Amino acid sequence: MTDHRRGVAEMTAAMTISGTIGWFVVRSGQPVMDVVFWRCVFGAATLLIVCGALGLLRRGALTGRQLALAAIGGVAVVLNWLLLFSAYSRASISVATVVYNTQPFMLVGLGALLFAERLTVTKLFWLAISFTGMVLIVQAKPGAGAVGTDYLAGVAMALGAAFFYALAAIVAKALKGVAPYLIVLVQVLVGIAMLSPFASLAQLPAGAETWALLGTLGILHTGLMFVLLYMAIQRLPTTLTGALSFIYPIVAIVVDLTAFGHQPQLLQIVGAAAILIAAAGMTLGWVPWRRPYATIVARLPAE
Repeated sequence: MTDHRRGVAEMTAAMTISGTIGWFVVRSGQPVMDVVFWRCVFGAATLLIVCGALGLLRRGALTGRQLALAAIGGVAVVLNWLLLFSAYSRASISVATVVYNTQPFMLVGLGALLFAERLTVTKLFWLAISFTGMVLIVQAKPGAGAVGTDYLAGVAMALGAAFFYALAAIVAKALKGVAPYLIVLVQVLVGIAMLSPFASLAQLPAGAETWALLGTLGILHTGLMFVLLYMAIQRLPTTLTGALSFIYPIVAIVVDLTAFGHQPQLLQIVGAAAILIAAAGMTLGWVPWRRPYATIVARLPAE
């Protein structure tokens, strides 16, 4: 198998695993604080083994500045998980995941705010499409059916999760050259320190199934998934990793539909499509009014 095909397989596997995370969170039946805490515990154990095998657990592997930045990123990652997992029970896995995929626009906004990066017409166009999709999803609230409680709060939490993900991504950018497995290890260790005072350690989860679900979140969805993801990123061009990343929301929507029977409304479907298309356009650098995109559109049959 060539590096390219191996990278595609790794990225596909990583995004498929990510798409199933909502099922494990909801199925565990545990408070979100406990779910994230145990994810960090099992994830740290897995990444300690990975980092040890790669020889990364050596003195001087991180400078003081790098360690501080990784810890700040860890705070953002943990807040991201807390908000996203909390959104599942309020707005449904599918809606929360789609709203969470506004991450590229959060990055653009932070880039403009913190680094004075230029906002191009193309970026503003995709931002407008995404915002339109968000409005449609919010407007679907009155007839959303069995999507959970406190719908608008769930949408807001998913947006907050996207913001903290973007913040963590900016911090990770400042850690260029540091082994990514080591960065994630620091982040989950920070998560353990952050959440241990609030986790229900006096009353541990009961039952083998619950422990299996929590262990899977740490070992599979944190340890293995990040290993696959970073290996894929090293093998593939950025455009292809960006395109394959949209496997994640598609799998999450399918899981939500098949496992929990959440039937999205028409407005939610249209809004979700608008957000995902806009996110793809932003990530992959589409310019709709230029060739070959204009040519493709011109050839489409009229309705």
